[in-house]
Amino acid sequence: MTDLKFAFRQPLRLRGSATVAVMAIAFSVVSSVEAQQQLVDPDFRPKIANPAYPHEGPLVAIDEAHANFHTVGGQYAPFADLLRLDGYRVVTSTNQFDSTSLARVDVLVVANARNLKALAAGDISKPAFDESECDAVLKWVRNGGSLLLIADHAPYGQAAANLAVRFDIRMGKGWVFDKGTDEGITTQLVFSRENALLGQHSILSGRDMVERIDRVKSFTGQSLMVPAGAIDLLKLSVTAREAALPDDLEAEEAAARTADSNKSLFGTRSSPVGGRAQGLAMEFGKGRLVVLGEAAMLSAQILHLQEKGKTIETKIGMNVPGYDNQQFALNVMHWLSRLMN
Repeated sequence: MTDLKFAFRQPLRLRGSATVAVMAIAFSVVSSVEAQQQLVDPDFRPKIANPAYPHEGPLVAIDEAHANFHTVGGQYAPFADLLRLDGYRVVTSTNQFDSTSLARVDVLVVANARNLKALAAGDISKPAFDESECDAVLKWVRNGGSLLLIADHAPYGQAAANLAVRFDIRMGKGWVFDKGTDEGITTQLVFSRENALLGQHSILSGRDMVERIDRVKSFTGQSLMVPAGAIDLLKLSVTAREAALPDDLEAEEAAARTADSNKSLFGTRSSPVGGRAQGLAMEFGKGRLVVLGEAAMLSAQILHLQEKGKTIETKIGMNVPGYDNQQFALNVMHWLSRLMN
């Protein structure tokens, strides 16, 4: 049983002057105030010079049957718009997973599912999917379906854990952070060719140099254990750590900023997660699977935070300049829809 009052706390200031909403990003549980802080960027307009599917493309179903925080009409509207522009047919999935609901789907997207009744009662241990649904998805992927499963920092990892484990994927279920560029820590992680945190996969190489991925940024997520047979797309660095709860994350931030004589406390409220990932891809039977440990990287959002009476605006996702998040989203879908090997 976990106290959910941390959902309403002010966000931490991480990595120097970069304000990161550790308590707000993708974490609206029961508070409409939190949701209002995190808005879809009204100025983001995806552009694609050459759509992958100029005619009727594959059917993409985005799950909305499990109290998902990211939906077609909400936080994943930019992602849905991007897919439509690329030629995909995007629909919402409002039924529980079974052989009938999955029958005509080419790619199933499940992003930040929740067990809302349990969360409202302060219990983050309950899964979002019942076991029959997990059985149905497993069989569907094994027989040729493609799944994009996305689960953010707590409590989303716990909610999706029983589905992920069907594919031998263990979720960290906490809050991943790393050393910042100055004192303190950051939950905004960069995966690049320069820092060698991008893996080797067609999703990252693309179909040509235009589609090549050089830099991806994530915005507060969890870690993923990479099972045998899977490829780590977004590798966590050797210095990355994961805190189980926001209180632990706050303690680690405080310890990282103390005088050298007191830095021995750093690391006592978290675990090392170097060697794990925030993104992986794998073949499973006749099907394909991509799992991401962070959801905002595929959206385009504006976060409004109040600090000392001033409103600070922060961009989150595909709208952040200097990163290849939009192309990464397209490449993930191109691989899942078998446009690339």
